[in-house]
Amino acid sequence: MLTPSGLQRLHEAILSWEIARNKGDRLTLQELSTQISISTKTLSRLWSLSKGVDQKTLKLCFSAFNLKLQEEDYTVSSGEDEGEIIEFFPKSSYQQKNHLTRLSNYEIEHRWPYPDGPVGLDSPLYIDRPPIEEIVYREITRPGCVIRIRSPRQMGKTSLVLRILAFAHQQGYRPVNVNCYQIDDTCLTDLNKLLRCLCWQIAQQLEIKPNLDDIWDEEVGYKLACSFYLQKYIFKQSSSPIVLVLSDVDRFFEYPHIAQEFFALLRSWCEEARQNYSWQKLRLVVVYSTEQYISLDINRSPFNIGLPIHLTEFTQSQVEDLARRYELNWSSGQESAQIMSLVGGHPALIQLTLFHLVSRKITLQDLIEEAIANGGIYRHHLWRHSLKLQSYPHLSKIYAELIKTKQCLVIDPVDAYQLESLGLICFDGDRILPRCKLYRVYFQKLLPTICLQSV
Repeated sequence: MLTPSGLQRLHEAILSWEIARNKGDRLTLQELSTQISISTKTLSRLWSLSKGVDQKTLKLCFSAFNLKLQEEDYTVSSGEDEGEIIEFFPKSSYQQKNHLTRLSNYEIEHRWPYPDGPVGLDSPLYIDRPPIEEIVYREITRPGCVIRIRSPRQMGKTSLVLRILAFAHQQGYRPVNVNCYQIDDTCLTDLNKLLRCLCWQIAQQLEIKPNLDDIWDEEVGYKLACSFYLQKYIFKQSSSPIVLVLSDVDRFFEYPHIAQEFFALLRSWCEEARQNYSWQKLRLVVVYSTEQYISLDINRSPFNIGLPIHLTEFTQSQVEDLARRYELNWSSGQESAQIMSLVGGHPALIQLTLFHLVSRKITLQDLIEEAIANGGIYRHHLWRHSLKLQSYPHLSKIYAELIKTKQCLVIDPVDAYQLESLGLICFDGDRILPRCKLYRVYFQKLLPTICLQSV
């Protein structure tokens, strides 16, 4: 079985191969299978770090990407089920079907992790959305770059960030990932505390002794103290570029005064990088679900500079690709069209759907009928959206009107933007529509109650 370090070494080699030989495009599981000449199922077992293959297969995987298998790359399993796991590519669909029927219900149900978070680096379930990955990887190599990743929640931002950080590490850069929800509320009412907290996290992740008390000079102002700390202390101790990811920065919008000052500081760093070589070491990635509910001076905002990335829904071909990775044997286009008629190409809902289908606990038809009747497997997702709408009575009323009407409804651009940021609507030309059939059916029943409660 592969060890975590072995998997990491193999992953880095694959990533280098993709950059050098495949124009930065990620290999699909099927393309990876073809490149190595073993089946997709054997690859999936290998990525799991819990299923064994024989040493010949491991050597084949490593040699396909110019690596030599080393002792620390693998551990020896008990060998009790090795006889059935080696599946060299290609295999007939009949053989694949027979292999699946040999798996116990427990193995099938626990083959894939429950999709309640980002897709791990070692998972074959990550779906590329060309040309996004290629553009982002190219941009992160540019000195002083800024990348802004915006989309509603559960669209794959964190999964993409994991791959940006892995790419940065593979390039020899120093990655730093700061989740703004890990910052205490007390720091968000005091700019000095917030900036010291940020600098402490950066130093810790770079394994640099913070020395904040010795270096921080509050007399020059908190923002200058922070900037001098990074430039004169942190940057000088790193010979490599630093990739700083700030995730969930929209949390700061709850604190307008802090947001004004903090985002103005980020903007100043971006502008400094254009003329100051030291600041070109900083590569900034800002991740958020929605833009400002506050008014930011256009000349002090970081949300109108740098490379904007907006994550879109899966296409039908991407849904079918993911279904193949879950080892679902679908007729061409039929099942994917049924799912997308219900939830569109919403990445999290598609993952959730396929997970439940592959566990064999429910058929596609039953899943759809339950979802229409009472939310089904999507109840928690829908409940979370209903709680958000209860927090915005004005938006609840607008959304109720949008769901009822079959004609084009004119909505204030700010309201439309907020509904889109919440992930509740989509745009079809100049028409504004509920995001998917599931939302329309669910909120047709629920919103009248929510609107009455808000009166």
